[in-house]
Parts: sequence; structure tokens; C-alpha cells
Amino acid sequence: MTPSEHLPAPTTASVASSPGEQLRAARDLLLAHRDDYATARSTFGWPRPARFNFAIDWFDAILSAERPDHPALRIIEDDRSEASWTFGDLSRRSSQVAGWLRSHGVGRGTRLLLLLGNQVELWEATLAAMKLGAVIIPASTLLSPADLRDRVDRGDVGAVIARSELTERFSTVRGGYLRIAVGAPVPGWLRYADTEESLDTYSPEFPTEADDPLLLYFTSGTTALPKLVSHTHVTYPIGHLSTMYWIGLRPGDVHLNVSSPGWAKHAWSCVFAPWLAGATICIFNYDRFDAAAMLDVLRDAHVTTFCAPPTVWRMLVQQPLKQWQTSLREVVGAGEPLNPEVIEHVRREWGLTIRDGFGQTETSLQIGNSPGQPVKVGSMGRPMPGFDIELIDPVTGEISDEGEICVSYRPVRPVGLMVGYQGEDERNEAAFADGRYHTGDVASRDTEGYITYVGRTDDVFKSSDYRISPFELESVLIEHPAVAEAAVVPAPDDVRLSVPKAYVALVAGHQPSSELAADILGYAREHLAAYKRIRRLEFADLPKTISGKIRRVELRINEVERVGRRAEAEYREEDFA
Repeated sequence: MTPSEHLPAPTTASVASSPGEQLRAARDLLLAHRDDYATARSTFGWPRPARFNFAIDWFDAILSAERPDHPALRIIEDDRSEASWTFGDLSRRSSQVAGWLRSHGVGRGTRLLLLLGNQVELWEATLAAMKLGAVIIPASTLLSPADLRDRVDRGDVGAVIARSELTERFSTVRGGYLRIAVGAPVPGWLRYADTEESLDTYSPEFPTEADDPLLLYFTSGTTALPKLVSHTHVTYPIGHLSTMYWIGLRPGDVHLNVSSPGWAKHAWSCVFAPWLAGATICIFNYDRFDAAAMLDVLRDAHVTTFCAPPTVWRMLVQQPLKQWQTSLREVVGAGEPLNPEVIEHVRREWGLTIRDGFGQTETSLQIGNSPGQPVKVGSMGRPMPGFDIELIDPVTGEISDEGEICVSYRPVRPVGLMVGYQGEDERNEAAFADGRYHTGDVASRDTEGYITYVGRTDDVFKSSDYRISPFELESVLIEHPAVAEAAVVPAPDDVRLSVPKAYVALVAGHQPSSELAADILGYAREHLAAYKRIRRLEFADLPKTISGKIRRVELRINEVERVGRRAEAEYREEDFA
């Protein structure tokens, strides 16, 4: 049985009202109980319309029709110049773009690769593609020609919309796909600017089935080639109700999310979650991140809800936060767990608690600390409304207090769960085994239902028969003032099977030395249980995926290949006995 065969049939209620009204009712229930987790979780039910199109049934029919003059998108550039577009503006422009694209052969099922930055054309093209029933393949502007070739080939791309200065990367990417350039004219490419003069009208030619494909995401590939994740017209557009609830978004909010186009988190918080709430998406389109500049924008743009990865939060807390009086009401972190010291610093300076959450490209927000609930230090929170989370012991396969995070999809599949990995039957069979979607992440759950992240199933390792979570050790290391980033992996050891080894990247101004290595190892020893202590340390640049995730698999391979040999910049605890 394939994952898509588990999609539930539409309920009786889905026939009783329009798809947009069904979505509004579910959204309003979550808004009404935004501070009452128990009630939201017990009363929420996913809307399951048989047919649904986010751009037509929600953006046009609800947001644009009811609030045509309300800002939908606001883009602030590095020089603080800015522009904004209302729901009415984007509704009209996306229809104009859709008519033009259709005149050039883009239609239902066309695979459309978007290689755009944070610019209005990204949102116009996204809504237009939805209206046409095209399948969107978001792509990062950092991708190499080889990456793009892989996406065009495996994604069966029929059309590309790319920034003009990036089109050269397609010169070696063969295929008969339609080419559209945004910006200066490019020989052999159509001009996106022609959409502004287009008289080609748009009207829906057919209804959009709920299980029609909408998005194909190439994951960041920390261990292998990127997987191709398939989402439908409901799994992300409706599924991100859980993300909206976790962030605490309300109609009229101004939401700023730090994320780059091409990755799933951009769709989470720069498209679906804010627009489900009827909020304004605010973009700070900087060339190089500057913490003080970001704080200026948060203050001056009257941002009310803010989401940023831990790396950004760690840079922000280096600033005197009290000097910035903002309009912030909700602050959240995602991408990886956030260390408690940063959370406490923000609480002390701003009186706001950064709330962690957990999700994947494959899902919407599964687990989180929702607004108004007690936050336990180190915990990701509890299952979001609409998700049943089980922790499965990897040895026994039984439900446990610690194990792999799994999403139950029997008897009812949560809407915010992917269809599956395209073209990978064997991987799908493993990922959806036993009536559960297996995330590949390990966590523990306490008696109150709070879930704490442990690590990836392939990152957790044993040392002297103790289970070691790299994340826990890394969280201690980065509290040392000289450590910018750290990754912990097992190093083979004749006595203990393996020992924790840390790869460390330093803060600017610090240089590798035996004295600094001794100080960092000593700091870790003081703050970790004896069996967890880090016994080896190497100063190095950390290998990363294009989306910024550390490739620990490369570091583990390094250790296996180096057995019996010590790296040049490596230090061991016995060196300082």
C-alpha cells in the first residue's frame, strides 16, 4: 500500500460548505483557543475538502475579497527602501501571471522550478502556479549547475522561472523546458516583465482535487542525495494550520521569518502560516546578516511575530536587546533545538519566551510550545492539534518514553503530512511502516507529555554502553565564549567502543591553540556528566549542506578513516593530564 492510499475520504461536512469556509472554521477554532492548548487539541479537526486550491478558494475568495486593501506582503531592502502589496494587488497580479503562463503552455501538472530571491515575483508566481494546477519546485539561489541539473532531471521540469543573473547556470542543463527570466532580458529566455502588459485572461478551467500535487521539495541531503518530497494542495496549504497555531499568529499581525526561498521553512512562515491567519508577511531582504540592522527592522516595521533559527538568535543576543523597544508579541525558533541560555537571555531582556517547535520538510509543525503554555527548559513542547505523536523504541518497536519520533496516521491521517518520497517505493515503505510516519529523529517524553529532542537516529551513538546525544553536548560547547559552532561525533576507541569527539569552529578573534583546547575541554567537563564528557577536540570548519545543516556524516567518516592517526589540529584529554 502506498502512502497516498491512506489519504482519508472527504467527510460529510466537506460537502456542506465551500472549501474556504471549511478552512476558516478550523482556523477560527484554533484562534479562539490560541492560549488553551488542551481545548484546541481536543476539539480541533482537520478540514478535509474533496477539492481545494489555496490561491483560489482562500487567497482570492476570502483574503482578497474581504480585505482587498490590507497589506499581504512587505519587502524591506538592505538600504531600508521598501514596497508593499495588498491582498487585492497579489490576487490581480497572480491571475495576470497565470493567464500569461498558460498562453505559453504552463498548465495542470507542469513542473515549474522557481529560482528566485525574496522578491515580489516569487509570491506572484507561486500563487499563479497554484491557480493553474502546476507543480512548484522551489529552489535556492545558491544551487550550483550540478544541483540544478539534478532537479531538472529528477523533477521532470517543464518550465523554469529564474532571476536573470542566475540563468547562466542553466547553460549546461539540457532539456526542452520553458525558460523565463526575471530581470534584464536574456537571449533565449522569455521576459517575465511581459506579464505586466499581458491581456491573456485567467479563469479556472477545472476544479483542483485535494490530492493533486502542488509542491516537490528536494531535501537538503545531510546523508545522501536529496530526497524528493511530494505535497498536495492540502498537505501544506491546510496542514500549516498547526504552524500558524504554534507561532501564535492572528489576523492583522506583521510576521517576519528569517529563511531563504527554496527551503520548506520559507513556505511555512513566508507563505502559508501567515496568510492562513490573514497576517502581513514582512521580509527583510538583506545581503549580509547584521544583528543590529535586524533589530532596527523589527522595531521600525512594528513586527508582532518573529521566527528565526538558533544561529540568528545567538547573534541577536550579542546585542543589548533592551535598547530596542519592539512591538513583538510572539517569538519562536525552528530549524534545530535552541539552547536554554539564549531563551533565558531573551526572556530577561524583552520579557518574551522563545518557543521551540519541531517539524520537517515532510510535514508541517508536529510538536511545539504553543502560546500561553508553560515552557520547560530544553523541551520542544507537546504534539500540535491534529497530530498524534508516538516515540518508538528502535529495538523493540514498542511505544516508549524515548525513541524515534513517529506520526501516527491510523485510523486518520493528519493533513499536514506529505504524500511520500517521489519515485522511492522502498524508502516510502520504511518511512510509513506500521501505520506511522517515521521521522528519523529521536526524542524523550516526560510524564506531562513534553517532548525533548535527542538527535537524529543516525547521529546518536554509544560510548561505554551509554547512549550519547550529540545535540546535548553541542549545546554545552557553544556556551563557551570562543565557540561559534560545534558538532559532536563518535571517534573509534579500543576501550570504550567510541568516545565523543567535538569538531569546533571558533568565534572571530580566537585562534586554535592547545591552551584554548584545554579550556574548552575543561568547560565541557564542568558542565557535563562524567560519562558524557568530550574526550577529543579538533578545530575545523564544519562541512554543511547548502541549506546550512551540518553534515555529521562526513565527520563520522573522517573518524573511521583516521583510526590510529591524529589530525593536525586535534587535541585529546590525555594531553592535559
